[in-house]
Formats: sequence, C-alpha cells, structure tokens
Amino acid sequence: MRRLAVQATGNQRQEAAATAPSGYQGGKGSPFGIGGAIAVHMVAIGVWLMIPQTMIDQVFTLPPLVTTNVPLPDSPPPKAHDSTKVQPVPNRPMPSRPTAADPIVPLSQGDPIITGGSGSGEGIEPGPTIILPPAAPPHVPVMVEPTIDPRALSGFQPDYPGSMIRQGVEGTVTVRVTISAEGRVTDIERLAASDESFWLATRRHALRQWRFRPATRDGVAVAATKVLTVRFTLTER
Repeated sequence: MRRLAVQATGNQRQEAAATAPSGYQGGKGSPFGIGGAIAVHMVAIGVWLMIPQTMIDQVFTLPPLVTTNVPLPDSPPPKAHDSTKVQPVPNRPMPSRPTAADPIVPLSQGDPIITGGSGSGEGIEPGPTIILPPAAPPHVPVMVEPTIDPRALSGFQPDYPGSMIRQGVEGTVTVRVTISAEGRVTDIERLAASDESFWLATRRHALRQWRFRPATRDGVAVAATKVLTVRFTLTER
C-alpha cells in the first residue's frame, strides 16, 4: 500500500508539472538548471586547464617591439677660408703739409702821431667841435589823487551815535582809507578819534557806503590811500 501511495504521489507531481505554465518563473529555481550551469562551467575550466602553456603564450603575448635606427643628417662642411679677401689696412698718418700763412691785413694806424716841438703850436688846427644834445629828463609819472565821488557825497556822513546825541557830545575822527582801483574802500586805519563810538560809526559806514574816484598814474586807475577827517556836530532842531 505504501508503494502505491508513493507511485500515486509521483503521478500527481507529473500532472502538476504538465499543467504548470512553461517559461521562467519569478522566484522558483530548477535544481536541474542550476546543476547544468555548474557542470558547463566545470567543463570550461577543465578544457582551459588542458590547453598547453605554449598556446596561451602565443595568443596573449604581445609581439616584440622592433626599432629602426634613423641616421642623423651630416653636418655641413666647414667654410673654406677665402684667401682673396682683402684684409683692412690700418690708416696711415698722412704726411703733414705746411699750411699757407694767413694773409696779413693792414690795420688802421689810428690818429697820426703828433710830435711836440719848440714852437707855440699856433699852426696846429683844432678838430671839429662836437656838441652833444642835452640829456632828456627822466620821466615822472603823473599822479592824480583819489577824490570823493559826487554821486555818493550825500550819503558820506556817518550816522551820529545815539549815546552821543543824548549826552550832547560832539567829536571828530581822522582816518586813512585804502581805495581800490574800482573806487571802493578796502581798508581803514584809525589815526585819531575823540571817542570810541565815533570811530566805530565811521569805520562801519566807510566800508559800506563810501565811494571814490580812484587815483590814476598816467591816466591808469591804481590803488591809493587818502586821509580824511569826519566831524560829528549837533544841529538845533
């Protein structure tokens, strides 16, 4: 009964194999296929081991390197020395020749020599009298001093200091002003002042308001200085 069961199992396996789809199946390996692949590799290795070593050397050994000697070009023959070439001859000093003498140029003998004698000299004629013109006098430039511009004369008087008006004080200021070529006051110097307030009022007004006709030298306007005295006088109202 056991043998029949085994035989029945074998038949079932053959039927299952017959009904299974043919071709490669994903994760199912055939033991016969694996064994066959191993056997093929073993046979290939055995055949490789049986090949003589000489045949292996002939197949895988590279041919020997063959070299060829290339002859070098011959060097050019040395140039023959040209014996016909004229060698330079050092310069020889030229014989000195006597140079011609420069012609003698007669020079002026100057005034004739007058020899003195025992006579009185009345017979000697005097030379011509030379009269020199008088020397021209040196040129003296014509200077014209600056003057007050008439157009600015009405506003020439400085403002009277208020403190001096309240105190009833009068005074004077003397200054030296520097006037440019354009007629403007560029600097003012105090020479005398009866009170400091009068001086400050004059200085401030001169730099702002005073105008002049500039000084001239030979008709050309130049900078100059001028001394002026300003009087502060109270008038009755």
